[in-house]
Amino acid sequence: MRIISGSHRGRKIHAPKNLPVRPTTDLAKESLFNILHNQFDIEELEILDLFAGTGSISYEFASRGAHSVLAVDVNYACVKFITDTAGKLDMTQIKTIKGNVFMVLEQMNRKFDIIFADPPYDMEGIDNIPDLVFMNQLLKEGGRLIVEHPADIDFSSHERFDQHRKYSKVNFSFFS
Repeated sequence: MRIISGSHRGRKIHAPKNLPVRPTTDLAKESLFNILHNQFDIEELEILDLFAGTGSISYEFASRGAHSVLAVDVNYACVKFITDTAGKLDMTQIKTIKGNVFMVLEQMNRKFDIIFADPPYDMEGIDNIPDLVFMNQLLKEGGRLIVEHPADIDFSSHERFDQHRKYSKVNFSFFS
């Protein structure tokens, strides 16, 4: 995995093979950040990275100067890897929480500019993520929720759905 842009552009990060993750592809990540770059000033943003895994999305936001990034994952090894890597890269704006994402969403009392969720594709409850985010009012005004999901999930009927983008096998649904 590599950081695509920003202060750590081109930096390769080698995650342990035993982490239970499916990192977002570089093509999809680059396309996603091109969209976000045209809509936001990344340096002003507060980010929530759900199902953070290796931290790939968190590092990308931090490298591009995001104000704060909160990475959440249930797996201890993933959280430790993100914490250690952020420390090595001096990305002090990245903080981590080890916890069940659905419980964290219900208990969170903070608002974010962008919430990115990349749950395991076979996880039950993926379709509930937008409802939890909007019910708990976790987005700031003008904020966006982005869910990476398998092709067989269709969010287009959700009242807050904005757009769908597909990059090879990676699907992003955007909500505002």
